Order: sequence, then C-alpha cells, then structure tokens
Amino acid sequence: MGRLTTRQLPGKQGRKKKATAKIGLQPGDMLQDRYRIVGVLGAGGFSSVYQARDMRFPNVTKLCAVKEMVISAPDPKIRELTIQSFEREASMLAMLDHPAIPDVSDYFTEKDRSYLVLDLIRGKDLDHWLEEQTEPLDQERALDWAIQLCDALGHLHHQKPSPIVFRDMKPSNIMLDHHSRIRLIDFGIAKIFEGGNKGTMIGTEGYSPPEQYRGLATPAGDVYALGATLHHLLTRQDPRLEPPFTFAERPIRPLNHSVTPAFEAIIMRCLAYDPKERFANATALKEALELLANSATVVSEPAPPIIAGQKSAVPTPVAAKTSTGSVASPTVQPLWVFKCEDEIRSKAAVTDNRVLISVYDNNLYAVNKANGEFVWKYPTADGVGASPCVYDEMVFVGSSDTMMYAVDLRTGRKIWHFETSGSIYSSPTARFEHVFFGSDDGYLYALNVKHGRSAWKTNAFSAVRSSPYVDEERVFFGTEGGYIYCLELSTGKTKWQAQARRAVTSSPAFAEEIVFVGSLDATVYALDAATGWAIWRFRTRRPIISSPVVHDGVVYIGSSDGSLYAIDMNSGRQLWTYDTDGQVNSSPTVWQDAVYFGSTDGFVYSVSCKRGDLRWRFDTGKPVISSPTIDDGIVYIGSTNHLLYALPA
Repeated sequence: MGRLTTRQLPGKQGRKKKATAKIGLQPGDMLQDRYRIVGVLGAGGFSSVYQARDMRFPNVTKLCAVKEMVISAPDPKIRELTIQSFEREASMLAMLDHPAIPDVSDYFTEKDRSYLVLDLIRGKDLDHWLEEQTEPLDQERALDWAIQLCDALGHLHHQKPSPIVFRDMKPSNIMLDHHSRIRLIDFGIAKIFEGGNKGTMIGTEGYSPPEQYRGLATPAGDVYALGATLHHLLTRQDPRLEPPFTFAERPIRPLNHSVTPAFEAIIMRCLAYDPKERFANATALKEALELLANSATVVSEPAPPIIAGQKSAVPTPVAAKTSTGSVASPTVQPLWVFKCEDEIRSKAAVTDNRVLISVYDNNLYAVNKANGEFVWKYPTADGVGASPCVYDEMVFVGSSDTMMYAVDLRTGRKIWHFETSGSIYSSPTARFEHVFFGSDDGYLYALNVKHGRSAWKTNAFSAVRSSPYVDEERVFFGTEGGYIYCLELSTGKTKWQAQARRAVTSSPAFAEEIVFVGSLDATVYALDAATGWAIWRFRTRRPIISSPVVHDGVVYIGSSDGSLYAIDMNSGRQLWTYDTDGQVNSSPTVWQDAVYFGSTDGFVYSVSCKRGDLRWRFDTGKPVISSPTIDDGIVYIGSTNHLLYALPA
C-alpha cells in the first residue's frame, strides 16, 4: 500500500470533444419492420419506454410497450453489465406467469440498442397517484392493494429452483391499471436469490431494508420494502426524505385515522430492522393481511375532537418564520433552469465555465455556467447521490454502482475508475493530489488523482456516507456505525475516534481546531480536533442529516425537525432558528451576510446571518434535499423535481 505525499503535479490537459446528446425514437419510427412508435411513456438514465403499435395486426389497433436500452457507456465493463442486466430482465419476465406481472412478447437488439416488447398497461403508477391525492390512502383500499402485491411477490418468492427477489418495491414501480388492478413493473434489478451470497446494494434509499445496504437481498427484504411503501401510502410521508430505518418513530395512526391497531402492527412487523422479526416472505404476509381483511369489517376511527388550546394530531402547515416571529415571502426568479431525468439530491460543483451536477438518473452532467445549456454527460451504471468535486481539470464522482470515477472536465471522457465493494454515497474531497471518499463497504479511501491507484484505505467497520474533511495533516469523517474518525493524512492510521449514539451521515466542518458534525441522534457535536473530546453538544428535536458550515464564529446546520439552527461555535449556545414546513436535510451555505439552504417543503431559502430574518424564498414545488453552491453571486441548487436552478443570491 502506498504512502500519500503532498507533492503537487502539473495539471492534466484533456482532448476536446464535441458533446452529443442521445436522440430517442420518434413517432412513426419502425422497429423490426413490425413495431411503429406512437409516443414516449417514460425515460430514465439508460432506458426509455415507448408506446408502439404492432403492425402484424393491420386491421386491429394492437398497442404494446417497447422498452429501449441505449448502451452508451464508454467503459466496456459497464456496457457489458448494462447488456447483461437488460437480458436478465427479459429472461426473467419471460418465465413468469402472473396477472400482475407484464408479459414479454418479443426481445431483440439493433446496433447499440436492445428492445423488450411487453404488455401495455393503461393507468398510472402510485407515485403519480400520490401526487394527485389530498388525503392518505384508506385502510380498505390499502389492504386490497397489499394483498394483490403479496400475491405477485409470492409468485416471485416461490420460483423454482430459487426464489426471485424483486429488490425495488416502491410506489413508482407499482401501476394502478384502468381496471383498478395492481400491476408490478420494472424488473431491471430483480435477482435470483442465492443464500449466503453478498452483492451490491441495489434499490431505492428509504424503501430498501438495512441488510440490502450490505449487499444482502432476500424475500424478507421485499417484505420490508412493501411495508415502507404501505407506510408511505397511508401517511403521505416519503421515506426517501426521512432518516433511514426510522419508521418506528413515525407511527401511522396519528396521521391516518382509518388505520386500525392490527393493520399498523402488521406493517410495523414488516419494517422490523432485524429480518428474522419480519414475515419470512410475501406469502406469510398475505395470510396475515387476509385474516385481518376477513375477520371483521374495518371501521374507521373518527378523528379526536380538537379542544381549544390543543394541537391537532395531524400537523398543520404554518407560514415560514424566524425565532423573532417575523413573517415574509419575497421571492426571486431563476436566471436559467436545466432539466434532468430524475431527482437531484447532490450539491453542484462550479468552475469558471461549468456547473457539474450528479443525478439519480445515473448521470454526471456538465452544464454551461452562463446559460444552463447542456455540455456533456457521463453515464454510470446506477443512481448517483454523491456530489461531484473538481480538481486539476478533472471531475470526481462516486456512484451506487460501487465505482469512483475520474472524468475529464472539458470532454466528459472517463480518465479512470476505481471499484469498491459497496455503493458510494460519500461525496469525494480532492486535496494534495489525492481524492478521499467513503464507501458502503466500510472503508475510507485515498486514491492518487492521476491514475486512481490506492494510496491507502482504512476500515471503519460500517458504511461511510459522510464526506471527509481534509486538512494538512488529518482526515475527519463519520460512519453509519455512529463513530467520528480522525485519520493521519499520510498513512490513513486512526488517530482517534469519538462515538455518537446513532449514525453519522453528516459531513464534518472544521474551524479553530474544532470539528463540528451532526448525527441521527439529533445532536450537533463539537469535538477537539487533537483528541476527539467533546467540547459541547447541542440537541435538536429530530435526527440531523444536514452537514454544518462555520462562518464568523457561528455554526449553521439544519435538522429534520424543520429548522435551521445558528449556534455559537465556542459555547454551543443557540443564537436563533429559522423554521420551515419541512425537514432541513440540505446543508447550508453562507455567502456574504446570508445563509442559503433547502427544505423538503419545496422551498430554497435565503436568511440573514445576523438574526435569521427571511431575505427571500423560491418555490420549486418538490422537496429540496440538495445543498446550494454559490459562485459570483449565483446560487446553484437542484430539486427532486428534476430541475437544476441558477438563482440570484
């Protein structure tokens, strides 16, 4: 294992390349002289789904769905994996026979594209259904849908010779067809279960069970994801916006009075952290649900009366306010907007002429800083939740596909990649000719920026999703196991470790030999950088995912309790709070005399550093998890509405 040095090397110069965007199929296009494209049904990072007419039935309008996979990754390994994934989905669907699972009628490849022809399901997915609702799902319908889903999952779990694990149960993968029947779609990451074998964490954060983050996929994991889906439908609380594995802290019945204690107990058993405490498979869960459905007519519980001076059990939105009680709603207009194909949860990196943003559609995008026009994109093999960083004409970004990529800033071409044994959600930090990042495999890595070879790696014994802070001598980061580490920069040896009571996904900030970091135990820790001893602790009302920023002796940090906190860095005394109508999981950024952040209430906020008074807020219409980047008086921030905004500060 090599030793990290601080010697600076000349900057890298890449070759120029004219970027080209993918052009999909157009209405009227023919495939195999048989399928005429009618329109687009949906699009993602690597695939698109089209509505098509089967022309072998000239006298009848027979419509079908055509799934197109574009094999565009420059890396041969990724291309091979992408093709294999698509072929696996085709083969798997072809051998299944269940009314809730779409039938495959054809499969073929043309040039660099593969196609899957399936039944056309008329209807809408439950993600879109949720957007249209004003009230949570009632128990009677939830029971019906859950039983139908269990029947479909049971069909998968009882396949011979080995069960099939779906691995990505969530509302967007469930269709409600025009007959009001439930259909299960998108088998792209389903796999045949092989007992004892570990793989890559695949799935959707918030819905996936804890063991799946460690690469273990079993039928009990599908039970957990179904429980998470039912919890979402019944409460309208999106689990992707909540601290992971906190369903026990968020009971269903206070938010949905149609839910009986028995139904809630079944769902909570599905959501048990330990797989042994859940229903073993979907069939066992179905039996419990049918017993509940048949035992008696479900009677909705009336909402408790609201007594004067008493708060309702269901929170009511209030106007954004500071601790001083001021109310205001000035807004701003974007300078430009760039549309991606999926949610943006990362923080943008900005150079002289580029804005770099990673997106859950599997891509790293480069956008023209002046006007927001597309420059290039680099595809990975899975969703990208980590933020990119720029160093020496290179862009570094990690992906859920387990890879850390180095990409040429100007061309978007891959320079190198480095494979870990787990998904990468830790945003990289590049300093001293090395890039530092964590992985879900439990290691903190230091790689040479020039060729991607390892200088060292340190075992932290649990997933590392915190992004490291690097100074001239040390590296600081947190772990899912609840530890804050200090490593020696040159060797990766542990100098000290401090323990929180729950996971630390927040990334440390550093000032005046003090390390500041938040934890899911709802605490902000101020630790002595030399020893790890706690100088002070500050409690919020709910878990902290946001990362702190320190400016002029003040620590700014958000909490899932909905507030942004300003804390004196020396004493830990609260100076002020600013309350929003959602969770503040976005990490704040300070520019001049204002602090900027996002909230799951859909707004981007700018408040004064001095008192927390609102300067302006901007409504994106969807939760804002992304953290702002400010350059030359422009705020660059993304939203889960798939848009990247450039806003005047």
